Amino acid sequence: MSKTLKTLLTSSLLVLSISLLGCTQETQNKIGRSLQNWTGANGVLEVYSGGKVVKRFVKIDKLSTATATQGSDIARPYRFAYGVLDANLNGEQDANERKVYFEISDYSTNYVFYGDPGS
Repeated sequence: MSKTLKTLLTSSLLVLSISLLGCTQETQNKIGRSLQNWTGANGVLEVYSGGKVVKRFVKIDKLSTATATQGSDIARPYRFAYGVLDANLNGEQDANERKVYFEISDYSTNYVFYGDPGS
């Protein structure tokens, strides 16, 4: 790596660090979530009923909270994402399983969302 490129990278990191120090905690969290969305989390979401897993979604990049489409950033009572529906609940994407869009309610859905420990 050339000296000019190293200097440019160092300067860029310094400017980014100083900029983040001036941000509120909420702004820093939003930036962190957007970076995580770019890199992916490979999350797993399991939906429970009667103490048993009844649905599983794998390879989820980000689980998002819905916000109002107009006006203020009022959170809506549901979350949404894209993930692979694990129809046979084996924890892996099989040849016949595809990525789908899904929504879950914050009020009535018993679920656990976590990073895939196998990746």
